[in-house]
Amino acid sequence: MAKRAQRSGKSSKSVIKSHPLRVPIEDLRWRWSNKDISVASTDDAVSSVDIIGQKRALKSIRIGLEMKHFGYNIFVSGLAGTGRTTTIKRLLQEFEQDHQNLEDLCYVNNFHDTDRPLMIRLPAGKGKEFEKDMLTFVEDLKKTIPAILEGKRFQDKRKETIEHFQNRQRTVLRDFEKKVREKGFEMIQVQVGSMVRPEIAPVVHDKPVAIDQLESQVKEGTLTQDDLKKYQEQYANLTAQMETVFREMKNIERKAREALEKLDEQIILPVVKDNISEISAKYKDEKVSQYLDDVCKSVMNNLDRFRKEEQQTQQMQFPLLQQQDDSFTEYKVNVIVDNSEQKNIPIVIETNPKYRNLFGTIERTIDSRGVWRADFNQIKAGSLLKANGGYLVLNALDTLIEPGVWPDLKRTLRTGLVDIQSYESWFFSSSGLKPEQIDIDVKVIMIGDAFLYQLLYSRDEDFKKIFKVRADFDVEMERNEEHIGNYSAFIKMICDEEKLMRFERDAIGEVVEYGVRIAGKKNKLSTRFNAIADIIREANYWAKKDGASSVTGTYVERAIEERVDRVRLVESKIQELIQDGTIMIATDGEEIGQVNGLAVYDLGEHAFGKPTRITAKTSIGKGNILNIEREADLSGRVHRKGVAILTGYIHWMFSQDKPLAFNASICFEQSYSGVDGDSASSTEIYAILSSLSGLPIKQGIAVTGSVNQKGEIQPIGGVNIKIEGFFDVCKARGLTGDQGVIIPHQNLKDLMLRKDVIDAVENGIFHIYAIKTVEEGIELLTGMKAGKRLKSGKFDASSVFGRVDAKLYEYSKRAKEAMRRSRDRDANK
Repeated sequence: MAKRAQRSGKSSKSVIKSHPLRVPIEDLRWRWSNKDISVASTDDAVSSVDIIGQKRALKSIRIGLEMKHFGYNIFVSGLAGTGRTTTIKRLLQEFEQDHQNLEDLCYVNNFHDTDRPLMIRLPAGKGKEFEKDMLTFVEDLKKTIPAILEGKRFQDKRKETIEHFQNRQRTVLRDFEKKVREKGFEMIQVQVGSMVRPEIAPVVHDKPVAIDQLESQVKEGTLTQDDLKKYQEQYANLTAQMETVFREMKNIERKAREALEKLDEQIILPVVKDNISEISAKYKDEKVSQYLDDVCKSVMNNLDRFRKEEQQTQQMQFPLLQQQDDSFTEYKVNVIVDNSEQKNIPIVIETNPKYRNLFGTIERTIDSRGVWRADFNQIKAGSLLKANGGYLVLNALDTLIEPGVWPDLKRTLRTGLVDIQSYESWFFSSSGLKPEQIDIDVKVIMIGDAFLYQLLYSRDEDFKKIFKVRADFDVEMERNEEHIGNYSAFIKMICDEEKLMRFERDAIGEVVEYGVRIAGKKNKLSTRFNAIADIIREANYWAKKDGASSVTGTYVERAIEERVDRVRLVESKIQELIQDGTIMIATDGEEIGQVNGLAVYDLGEHAFGKPTRITAKTSIGKGNILNIEREADLSGRVHRKGVAILTGYIHWMFSQDKPLAFNASICFEQSYSGVDGDSASSTEIYAILSSLSGLPIKQGIAVTGSVNQKGEIQPIGGVNIKIEGFFDVCKARGLTGDQGVIIPHQNLKDLMLRKDVIDAVENGIFHIYAIKTVEEGIELLTGMKAGKRLKSGKFDASSVFGRVDAKLYEYSKRAKEAMRRSRDRDANK
């Protein structure tokens, strides 16, 4: 049942209104003035693309960019919207240097091991020239070599060479045939399956007879046994001689081929060498010269591929195969990085750091037989190689979550070598190609948040070695004349870039006030310029929708209101539950052991405050304070710490001359989710003090603020939305003039309240109080003096603390009496 304490003197309302702890109107919000905004509109402002409010971060980034030593890559941390990416882009443009030292990267065929393509580095622009020169080289050979091979001079020499060796073969064969006839034998051709081979046959009765048929003639009597033996001996001797002759024939044939090859070399090699020498002289690179020597050898070993007659024959028989062979892919140059059009050092911002995008890959093609294949022409560069000699910007979270990217990126930055391999899926087996590794010189800039930085720094030993520079972006800056002027320049820049309407002085002022509001402190301005830019755009939208010629402060206010209204569905639903009594919140009257605390609901895109009923019940016990939220496993660690602190405060305050013989239970009523934070610890103390003293607490006043063991009130977060949340509840039910919020005095510098709240305070129908101690808070809530300890160690009996102390003495006495009776009962047993 509600109880009302007796008071003397003025009415409750008049006492509250004249209370010295009431916050003055001018402290409730910082307001812009004409002296703050030096321009009449954005037409008078000067657009600027300077980085605003990030001096420390800019200094760190410049150090990282200028340091050329190992490991001085940069990790940019901070909240999204503070201009991290924009800052990096602009600073890198400032650091752009001449591209004289840039290189083109090319892969070429390794004629000694085709699975290990070779890397050739050339000055910027030379890669494409080299590729074109090799294509021209092949095309020239495809025309020149056939022309030479079909020329009369070459054909005559070839014919002469062939005839020479043919004559030698005929001479050897003729001599042997003569010897065979002299021995009574003759050379015949014998069919063996589908093949025909030469054979020696004896001549019997003027007819050649197979040697295996002579025995049958002996049986018939047409040939004597001695003749048979003689034929067999001569046959064996001639057969051995024939094998020798055939070896000699093959030797002549081999020499003929060598002579023809030598002829090819004498006629064609000078032409090939001339072309090779011309290319080699142009690039003057040892690796290019070595590669061109290998090309020359390969061409000379594959002259048949340049013969038109053979090409036409193969094309008729195997058109698909010939199409593939005719491409001469082994002589191509694969330029994977072309800096021919790069005027400054490369700056690559990789927005999709998948493995293949970052490190490159080896693609596959299907050949004429339907088989997947890969060669050096399918090697593709990634962002690391494209940024070689410059800067690569990555998003830290995206880089970490991509499979395989982070380990290989660390290895690359440690070794300075890029190893291109395809990141294979289960569908493909690993490629057999192992391209030559590439030395790189690239500065990597990763953008992430502070949590990710700390996680990597503490858990990854390599991280601190390869990212030695941290650039931490602040979310706020000092509110001073310079920075307010920067806001005006920023608004002007957005208006110019996006063709927005003119912003009048009051519109600029409202944008600045919004920057102060989201910064959370009156002496600060937010550096979350993405949020500021959105308000600028939306204010322009509402002004255009109304047909206005410029944007005024009214449209900025509307943009802010509309922006909040779009995301406050949950807030409105909770407000409805409070309004219809489903969530029980009292905003008038008085109750014992019951206080309105203030909670923040943070949904990410929108945070708001609403009151929550906190109750306390006390009884005789052993000095324990029961945290019901903890018992229900709904209390966070910070909240549990807050309860332990208020327990220490109560023991220090009231247990100097007696043991505390009471128990208390504290509860956040109708709270069914987790509770954390210590901003309600002072509220819980007031509820316990009210329960012990029997003094009711005004339900029209909500409380926020943490407390230490000395009873000092400490600052909390979200003070503006907490006040506005309780104000909305009171306003919906009707403001009585007795309602208000108690806040820590340290939060005065954070106040940037909505204008409707300020109007209500100015009209005396809502109040804000700033306190320093528990005593000041309990006096506001009960309307009675907290009480001071007298020389006797007691408190004034009529004070709040006096009543609490008296109740605790009573509990102690009754507890002792109960213990005595218990001992007596035990003794009687």
